[in-house]
Amino acid sequence: MPVGILVAGRSHSWKGRALTTRPQDQVSPGLTRAAAVSWRVLVIVAVAALLLYLLVQLRLVVLPVILALFLSTQLVPPANLLRRRGLPPSAATATVVVGAVLLLAGVVLLLVTQVTPQFSTLRQQVTTGIEDVQRWLATGPLNISQDELSGTFDRLRAGFGGNGPGLARGVLTGATVAGEIVAGILLTLVLTFFFVKDGNRFTGFLLDVVGEERREDARAIGRMAWETVSAYLRGVATVGLVDAVLIGIGLVIVGVPLVIPLAVLTFFGAFFPLVGAFLAGALAALVALVAKGPLAALIVIGITVGVQQLEGHVLAPVVLGRAVNLHPVAILLALTAGAVLAGIVGAFLAVPVMAVTWTVLVYLRQRGHEGVAEAEQDTEEVVTATSDEASHRIR
Repeated sequence: MPVGILVAGRSHSWKGRALTTRPQDQVSPGLTRAAAVSWRVLVIVAVAALLLYLLVQLRLVVLPVILALFLSTQLVPPANLLRRRGLPPSAATATVVVGAVLLLAGVVLLLVTQVTPQFSTLRQQVTTGIEDVQRWLATGPLNISQDELSGTFDRLRAGFGGNGPGLARGVLTGATVAGEIVAGILLTLVLTFFFVKDGNRFTGFLLDVVGEERREDARAIGRMAWETVSAYLRGVATVGLVDAVLIGIGLVIVGVPLVIPLAVLTFFGAFFPLVGAFLAGALAALVALVAKGPLAALIVIGITVGVQQLEGHVLAPVVLGRAVNLHPVAILLALTAGAVLAGIVGAFLAVPVMAVTWTVLVYLRQRGHEGVAEAEQDTEEVVTATSDEASHRIR
């Protein structure tokens, strides 16, 4: 074959291959992998957003279930103790649940009896404080005239009074929310009763649904989630109790009124990490400012900051331990997301839900590593057996 024809044939063949090159072959491998990962991430985000939307729409069912599970972690041990003492399961569960309800009702009654006698005094002090502020605005460096202040307050009152339809809608919305809260509380109590009484039956049903192959993993994940929530709630309650006692002693020394309500608020504020302590301390300082003046408010702020430092560096690491092994930034983001999605209840549930999620992810990662190690060990055993067999045949 002539050389020219051979070269032309090769050139034609090369050009044909160049013309039939697919467009994706010209994309770098890194960009191809990034595109593949991106669409998978988009699918996961879309599914998560849809699931979150459904959870928000079904909040009247989802939130009572979660709250009932959280309460069950604390009520199951005393119920089991009563059962071991010979009490029937229904009676033991009813005793524990009714006792918890009575305890909470007693706390609310205590708050009401403490706040009511001092309410009129605080209202008078608040009125006096507002008058002092108005006097300072009129005679101070701002030099605002009394007519301007009066006109401003008159316009505010007129604005509130002229917003009748808006206020009516607000009343209706408030009534709807109140109805949802009552329904949620009743559903939570009923679910708590059955979770405490028939928890083993629910667990067996869920394990049967999962299947034989994943039963052990599901059992381990459920046990770890249960222990994490239980340890978190007990630890936070202990930390909140210590904070409430110390801050209450400080308020008594300073002479601030409403010591018991502020101490109880500090206790419940511990269930909202970072934000709850700040709000409880700010309210205590505000009461001190109204009742005793700026110096007392500064002292209360100092006491609150000192107690929170003790909590953050000593109490929380020792009491909580590994129950919530999360960075403060993660906790703050979780609190914000929970508050935006579900209000106060969402802020309360955000940290334990994130702690459980993190615990489960750690477990799954460890299981994945164990699976890889077992696969490598099996491969090594197969290679060793094959080598030994080959050596035997050679001999």
